[in-house]
Amino acid sequence: MFLVAGATGNAGREVAKALLAAEVDVRGLVRDDTSSLPEGVTAVRGDLDDPASLAPALEGCEGVFLLPGYADMPGVLAEASRRGVRRVVQLTGSSAGVDAPGNAIARYMAASEEAVRSSGVDWTILRPVAFASNALRWRDQIIAGDTVTAPFAERRSAVLHPADIGDVAAAALLTDDYAGQILPLTGPRPMTPAEQVADLGRALGRELVFRPQPDDEARVSMERTMPAEYVDAFFDFYVNGTIDESPVLPTVTEVTGHPARTRRLGARARRSVPVTSAWPRPARPPHAERAGPEGSGGGELSRLGRGRSRIGRDPEPTGCPASAGTAAGTPSPWRSWPGRWTA
Repeated sequence: MFLVAGATGNAGREVAKALLAAEVDVRGLVRDDTSSLPEGVTAVRGDLDDPASLAPALEGCEGVFLLPGYADMPGVLAEASRRGVRRVVQLTGSSAGVDAPGNAIARYMAASEEAVRSSGVDWTILRPVAFASNALRWRDQIIAGDTVTAPFAERRSAVLHPADIGDVAAAALLTDDYAGQILPLTGPRPMTPAEQVADLGRALGRELVFRPQPDDEARVSMERTMPAEYVDAFFDFYVNGTIDESPVLPTVTEVTGHPARTRRLGARARRSVPVTSAWPRPARPPHAERAGPEGSGGGELSRLGRGRSRIGRDPEPTGCPASAGTAAGTPSPWRSWPGRWTA
């Protein structure tokens, strides 16, 4: 039995699906809504900000997939140890490897990693770069027109398909091969925001225009949805250049045996953006239903797009959202912040 935190989110959902494919029992940790769990996942209630509430969910579990940044991560891990959990896979992000104690994101990521390393449970840490699915944060802009405005236009990231996180996490949970390792995860090709917008346009059969958002405008916009210290952290990363997410690493292939999936968003984008009379739905490309992990992963992405769209309502800040630590009074972003960033 395995417990997956965030099993209705972009990363956790793919972890749960990969474990189900391995024919093991999977529990999905939820606080309330169970409707978006993958079919076959058993809902169990608990709150990562309240370690004691996790006891029933953890009972009988061999391994746990955890999200970072909750109020008492050492307490969560101590509860897991008391309940006999043998392995923990901890999701963090690339900023965890940056020596920047003044950066709120880097600080909270590093604290989450330190907690799992000190837990006494076998651990594996996953440090992904930006998720490919983050591009769908532009859904509302694309519905409204053909111009997409986004900050940090010069940023290049080897964006990662969430299904690759799922495959790597499952491998680390199901075997001892990656115990005590930190696994940095990237996709196969670095992309700028403009290239991601063009990719979405091709998927939708539209000519989308990218507008770089000036830094001062971006700061005002971001501060509407996240604490100022997180905004400062992202400017530190992407304007000051504290992190570089452009290098392509072989970790996904080394762990899973298949290449990192390409960032093909056709099926999911078309399900997420309603078709109007102004622009017809394009014909499905021949690779759209191809199954299996081989090749570009087109079939995997098509399956990712099936079912009810979660774009625009997913509370999980895909990849690595920023929290300075909930113990200091800042809400956990994995609970309440509609994050759209990674670091």
